[in-house]
Amino acid sequence: MENLINQINQPDDLQNLSEKELEMLCSEIREKIIQTVAHNGGHLASNLGVVELTVALHRVFHAPQDKIVWDVGHQAYTHKILTGRREQIDTIRTRGGLCGYPNRAESPYDPFNAGHASTAISAAYGMAVAKKVRHEPGHVIAVIGDGSLTGGMAYEGLNNAGRFPKNFIVILNDNKMSISRSVGAMARYLAQIRTKPGYLRAKGNLESALDKLPGVGPSLHRAISGAKTAVKHLLYNNTLFEDMGFVYYGPFDGHNLPQLLEVLENAKHIEHPILLHVITAKGKGYSFAEENPGVFHGISKFDVNTGKKLSNSEDFSSQFGQYLCEAAANNRSICAITAAMQMGTGLTEFAKRFPDRFFDTGIAEEHAVTFAGGLAAGGMRPVCAIYSTFLQRGYDQIIHDAALQNVKVTFAIDRAGVVGEDGETHQGIFDAAFLNTIPNCTVFSPAYYDELRKDLQTALYDCEGVAAVRYPRGGQLFRPYDYQPSGKAFDLYGDEGAGTVLVTYGRLFSFACEAFSRWKKQGISVHIVKLNRIKPVSAGAVEAAKGAKHVFFFEEGIEQGGVGEHFEHLLHEAGFHGAYVLRAIQGFVRHATMQESLHDLGLDADGIYRTVTDTLQNWK
Repeated sequence: MENLINQINQPDDLQNLSEKELEMLCSEIREKIIQTVAHNGGHLASNLGVVELTVALHRVFHAPQDKIVWDVGHQAYTHKILTGRREQIDTIRTRGGLCGYPNRAESPYDPFNAGHASTAISAAYGMAVAKKVRHEPGHVIAVIGDGSLTGGMAYEGLNNAGRFPKNFIVILNDNKMSISRSVGAMARYLAQIRTKPGYLRAKGNLESALDKLPGVGPSLHRAISGAKTAVKHLLYNNTLFEDMGFVYYGPFDGHNLPQLLEVLENAKHIEHPILLHVITAKGKGYSFAEENPGVFHGISKFDVNTGKKLSNSEDFSSQFGQYLCEAAANNRSICAITAAMQMGTGLTEFAKRFPDRFFDTGIAEEHAVTFAGGLAAGGMRPVCAIYSTFLQRGYDQIIHDAALQNVKVTFAIDRAGVVGEDGETHQGIFDAAFLNTIPNCTVFSPAYYDELRKDLQTALYDCEGVAAVRYPRGGQLFRPYDYQPSGKAFDLYGDEGAGTVLVTYGRLFSFACEAFSRWKKQGISVHIVKLNRIKPVSAGAVEAAKGAKHVFFFEEGIEQGGVGEHFEHLLHEAGFHGAYVLRAIQGFVRHATMQESLHDLGLDADGIYRTVTDTLQNWK
């Protein structure tokens, strides 16, 4: 018998399967996801947790006319399999293959790009309003996890969408399993009754009739309403959603497919904003992921039989965590803040050793930055560890609540530069440019672990106001045997006095040195200026480059407003009369490995070598 998964080429094919076959299909999808992530790396636990929910959504609703908006989107692998991309799922997160997140350019079934948290409700509400204004048919559903409800934007969306006069569904995918069995059983029973559209009609008719009774009606109506609210609060302890205008139903078992089908079928006929609370288990169906969902949230390639990663190497994140533990042991004012990325930022050990000085704000980068400003104003030395892509969300707070206050906040900017397989939504290519616009802000960009430690030390103790240390995903790269960091704002390497100067910072220095070894063999003289502090740029670094005939700047960041553009301005201010070539990133960077992306951008050793060599030959 042919596998059921091979019969699904589009969502409508689900209509041909019985409920029993749908459950068998869920098992096949899980197996496919496990094998795919083991080979490619990616998000496993979250995807295994929403298989039944996704199958139910596509069985009940009719995408793409009905819009299903996934928050964050890392849990959309089943969605991709069901929407015409089954044969391409093996390519997910690989160069030229499927994106690891929903992507409008990839499929009409992906109505909104995702990657950052807490956006789905606002985006879905916008689509629902657009349908209403344009008189278009179809439902809109936002699927958001309980983790994303730690972000304030989710509540902004709920606050606005609660007034919508038509059907609008928010599914809360709760994988914390925080509801006890007894309360949960009663809640599920009552919710199953109340999701019947007839209940709302009967309730409305009863209230209307009571209101019309002279004297007795309104008071009895108020009494019933008050009692109903009290009972709901007692049973659910969750009246916030209804206070925002949503009808709350749940919680439901997110792995009970027949129940999900019934609940969704009923919900789509109710002309009111609805929040469906669904309980799921991260890692469902794969024991290693069920036992340790944090590790299997986002994981590199692993052995399916043992659950062990195929590579476990030291990286910048772990080095950062080690240094901060050492610093905190000697200074009780040092504390650490992260936005739901304790493991990713290397702060797990810090959290264990210094629990009173470790703060996980949830997915709330804006709050994290302002909270850090408050800690600093109170005499602490906060270190705020946030991925570059997520720090974008705190730009206003960096300006208003840190730099403008001139308080001592240190930012540890993880995943700076090209991150690889996570693609466009996660590339850390904007932080150098947007930090470059902010006064009272010092920024460092180390290439090696010892430089990371030195820069963190400087940021914590020698810098006034805001300081940031940005470092890439992964480990340190090639290091020349004769390179010794000075600990100063810049370092020089190569042929001093050469007519060609190459300027760069961060891990691109490794690639520049590889290219330099090739030039040296060919008798081409090049002097490398390595910026350790990229804001403010040292006058000495400008002085070291201004006398050259040709200056090449290579930057693993966005070109517009970046360090390279600013360095050119400083050069001309200093009297530079030579030729200047800037090679940086223009536009968004799609998913591929880090090495493939840098090669395509001309920022690896080969790209640097070719750019300089070919340009010099053309100038001859």
